Amino acid sequence: MNIFNNHTRDEEVVSDAEKGDINEENTGSEYELEGRLPATKIRSSEGIPSIREQDMSDATPQQKVNATDWNGINDPDNPHNWPMSQRVYHTVIPSLFGFAVTFGTSVYTPALADIMHEFKVSRTIALLGLAIYTLGIGVGPIITAPLSEGHGRKVVYMISSPIFMLFTMGAGLSNTFAGFCVCRFFAGLSGSPALAVGAGTNADLFPPQQRAVAASLFLMAPFAGPSLGPIVGGFVAQYKGWRWTQWCMLFITLVIFIGALPMKETYKPIILKKRAKMLGYHIKPSAEGPSLKRTIILKYARPMHMLFTEPTVFFFSLYTSFAFGVLFLFFAAFPYIFSRPPYSMTVSQIGLTFIAIGIGVLLGGITCVIIDRKYYQKKHQEALSEGRSHADPEHRLYSAMIGSWGIFIGLFWFGWCAEKGVHWAATLLGAIPFAWGNLCLFTSAVLYLVDVYGPLNGSSAMAANGVSRYGLGAVFPLFTFQMYETLGIGWATSLLGFLSLVMIPIPYLFFKRGTAIRARSKYPVAT
Repeated sequence: MNIFNNHTRDEEVVSDAEKGDINEENTGSEYELEGRLPATKIRSSEGIPSIREQDMSDATPQQKVNATDWNGINDPDNPHNWPMSQRVYHTVIPSLFGFAVTFGTSVYTPALADIMHEFKVSRTIALLGLAIYTLGIGVGPIITAPLSEGHGRKVVYMISSPIFMLFTMGAGLSNTFAGFCVCRFFAGLSGSPALAVGAGTNADLFPPQQRAVAASLFLMAPFAGPSLGPIVGGFVAQYKGWRWTQWCMLFITLVIFIGALPMKETYKPIILKKRAKMLGYHIKPSAEGPSLKRTIILKYARPMHMLFTEPTVFFFSLYTSFAFGVLFLFFAAFPYIFSRPPYSMTVSQIGLTFIAIGIGVLLGGITCVIIDRKYYQKKHQEALSEGRSHADPEHRLYSAMIGSWGIFIGLFWFGWCAEKGVHWAATLLGAIPFAWGNLCLFTSAVLYLVDVYGPLNGSSAMAANGVSRYGLGAVFPLFTFQMYETLGIGWATSLLGFLSLVMIPIPYLFFKRGTAIRARSKYPVAT
């Protein structure tokens, strides 16, 4: 058996005559009940009784009850049945955590001159503060996404955020550049769970046909963070100093963390486990228990295994990583371009140029929602009429197919306008289709990966995607200045444009051949 192929099962419940036990290694769905189950008198909003109000005092020793799944389609514990306001809240909070973490990437870049002066380092060395933070964001999901599958979503949010704030405070108080970089790395590492686990949370809250709007909201926030970071960072760096870039990160995260305290668990196996415990069951340790080696492989090596063995994960990670890397490259490129003649902008004015990225992100989110309503929902209704539960995942790729052209056009537009010294407004207009296409591509990729692999392995697939994206995001800014000085603004940006042109066929290929590719997957996939 390929141990990479095992995926987390819903917890299995079995009653014992004296105490009742949950054996995490069982694979059946029915168990003999003996004795008495406690009655809790809970009724769903639709009036359909929940299993928890069943008085089992008359249960015979051989009576069997399925206690491992929702109690019908109207089970009030199922997050799909929560009130819409509650589901929106549980979508917004992970989005805001994602905003706070990614805000920390770009809020730092306007303060490069201060960092260089205080720590006596070169511009490239100063950019390590961005690169190493971004690298931490990329590494973190390898651990946090599988942990969320084993222990739930909420605990990951609640533990990681205070640690993130502590390391951010440490970075702001650092008196050496080495200490600053260490704190920045661990801040990125501990802040990354919201980005990796958020996609799984959305899958918990919404069925596939309702997932696009929630995913668009969730994904706009991590892209809005890098867009707004330089705006805030530009003014803070110019008037208060570089340490205030870290204090801004701290204050924003603290407010979001306080708002997140009422969150509930959304992950089905953990909800069922807690419900079983409330009914009087106990966790029964496995007689042998999984080996440490097996646990490490399943929980931590699985994302990397998926990245290099699953064509779906690899190619979409490659494309989204490239686009993300270019976005992070702009954090260094914009100051390089707009601080020079004919623009000669101040630090705060350069920060304002990133409003163009923010506009593109907003338009990308709107585009994804419109495409979902106009195209995907029609395909979903057709699938229902044919007796299938959902549309094929390939219908998630419409946004990627049109957005890929926006990336290509935007890069050439921006690069050659900047090269020729065209008015700053016309130059920045080119950044809008790039950012629009970037979000369209990424939203499609997330929805496609989660639809293909489901909420269980979907988090690991997105963790693999995150490692790739933030890995390139960490590297690209480090060679920006050398590339632009050697090739010139026009040809350096054109090089990126030509690379984006090579990748345009990827979503089209999967749209046409996705079913055949999924059929060869080593992991459970949608059929």
